[in-house]
Amino acid sequence: MKKTLLVAAIALLGFGTVSQADDIQAKYQATCFACHGTGAAGAPMTGNKAQWAPRMELGMDAMVASVKNGKGAMPPKGLCNDCTDDQFKALVEFMIK
Repeated sequence: MKKTLLVAAIALLGFGTVSQADDIQAKYQATCFACHGTGAAGAPMTGNKAQWAPRMELGMDAMVASVKNGKGAMPPKGLCNDCTDDQFKALVEFMIK
């Protein structure tokens, strides 16, 4: 019985991780891709580490603050009005890679 519960718990944890990654990718596509996928309005492009490097030198807390407050042509919260700070952090990390 204990083994069954342990296996079930591990399986659920694995599915939760996949679900979170899928959620971040869906949020990226819905709210970030239009600018960060194309470089529109000077947005650092997804996957371009050279464009992200000077921004990341400020640290993740500063990046999340920039997203929440808006920066340049990016509106506050980057169009993701229901995102949490953790989701903003995950979105930035997704775009850097």
